[in-house]
Amino acid sequence: MDTTGAEGDARRRAPDVHLVRGRAAYREGAWQEAFTELWAADQRQPVVAADLEVLAMSAYLTCRDAEAVRAMERAHARYVDTGDWVGAARCAFWISIGLLVAGEQAGSGGWVGRGDRLLDRHGSECVERGYLLVPGVLANCGAGGDLETAFADAVSIVAIGERFGDTDLVAFGLHTQGRVQIRRGSVVAGMALLDEAMVAVVAGELASPLLTGLIYCQVIDACEEVFEVRRAHEWTDALARWCQAQSQMFTFTGICLVHRAGSLQLRGAWTAAIDEARRACERFPPGEPGIGAARYRLGEIHRLRGELTAAEDLYRSASAQGWQPQPGLALLRLAQGRTATAEAAIRRVLAETTDRLGRARLLPAYVEIMLAVGDVPRARAGSRELTGIAADYGQVALLAVAEHARGAIELAAGDAGAALSALRASCQHWREAEAPYEEARVRTLVGRACQQLGDHDSAAWELAGARDCFVRLGAAPDADRATALIASAVATPPCGLTPRELQVLRLVAAGNSNRAIAQRLVLSERTVDRHVSNILTKLEVPSRTAAAAFAYEHRLV
Repeated sequence: MDTTGAEGDARRRAPDVHLVRGRAAYREGAWQEAFTELWAADQRQPVVAADLEVLAMSAYLTCRDAEAVRAMERAHARYVDTGDWVGAARCAFWISIGLLVAGEQAGSGGWVGRGDRLLDRHGSECVERGYLLVPGVLANCGAGGDLETAFADAVSIVAIGERFGDTDLVAFGLHTQGRVQIRRGSVVAGMALLDEAMVAVVAGELASPLLTGLIYCQVIDACEEVFEVRRAHEWTDALARWCQAQSQMFTFTGICLVHRAGSLQLRGAWTAAIDEARRACERFPPGEPGIGAARYRLGEIHRLRGELTAAEDLYRSASAQGWQPQPGLALLRLAQGRTATAEAAIRRVLAETTDRLGRARLLPAYVEIMLAVGDVPRARAGSRELTGIAADYGQVALLAVAEHARGAIELAAGDAGAALSALRASCQHWREAEAPYEEARVRTLVGRACQQLGDHDSAAWELAGARDCFVRLGAAPDADRATALIASAVATPPCGLTPRELQVLRLVAAGNSNRAIAQRLVLSERTVDRHVSNILTKLEVPSRTAAAAFAYEHRLV
């Protein structure tokens, strides 16, 4: 076609329709459409540096990280060619963030260094100085990082953000200071800083969707890390609303769904939690570690529902994605009656974990498994450590698990009165946290304690309430155990037998060996031996056969 003359000049001056559409789509938050249109425009004729930045940001938001880095590198080069050192430094910052997310910390640091050098050429102070501090702060807030350096840089970031009126920088710096304060143990001060940062984030005051999503996820992680479940629920719900308002964004929706699944599970909405975790698996790109988190969450719910084969498959898949499958896998082995395997696994992973909050996530399972194998001294030591961590951090859920562990140990040691005091406190904490399953588990122990104290009416009522909750949730194994305990609570056990001893006696009378009873009740064989010895003493009979005869004679089976 002849494009010479005035008509040809007009056509050459007319803006590319893909470019126009891409810019408009980006302004409207239609990231997928923006990427598609800008990519098409760039293929027809290379776009200018500013449009390359928009193309790169659209790629980041649609999980095209490699394309994002390449587009940002091209924008950087064009800014350098024109002597726009600030624009080039801004691109260096975003490239650094992209590489850091990909795990390329050395490359990320290299781009920060290049950005700083470019700003030295620029000479005057600018807001980009603050942005170039961000990758280092993120790295230092990670495992093995320097928290003091992170805090000092976060203070500088806030100062620069305030000087230039940059809300994004201020919010990032405040939330980072809060995270470091929490890691230092100053939870109240840290949470106050997180709350302040989230005011701007939730109000939609930040210009960058990438920083908005990043701060959301970092704040929720910080809350979950210290068991601050109420704030985690609140910010997770806010993140879900933000993600739902941007249907074409993929970068944060996967991790949002994982957080939401965990929040829903704790609040007792297990079916909805499963749906969210499955959606998360579909949202993550192949190989993304977040898939492991989603599959672990699914494994946890399947384990609690008694679907042990499905749970094991999901734990294995989570591990293959690089996600730690403990303590869920150890608790699965316990549910399967493989107590020795469960004990070895939980002791190994606890020994490898040095971070106090990381240990706090493992210690409840450790105490439960140690009690199951009859190792009360180790269980008590784990409980004491958990109580110390809970006292230092003071969060409701941490206090709840600590009191639960203490109550379970006192119950196993035969001090039902001391157990009841701790268990009542745990119930109250879980009620405040709106965690029905956890509360029902504690109520089961409350029922057992009441039974040991001879208050059989209260025992039956507590156990019935727990059973009804388990049935509503679909926690079949817990419901079955509560039903069995209700039956034993109705009648006063003869000869001073405890409910557990009565349970063992029934199994003895049914012809089970001690090993079979241990597997059935998820106890150690040593514990069953002790129960059988106590039964023979209390019934004043010389043998298992005589004990079985006693059980049949008194209609205990």
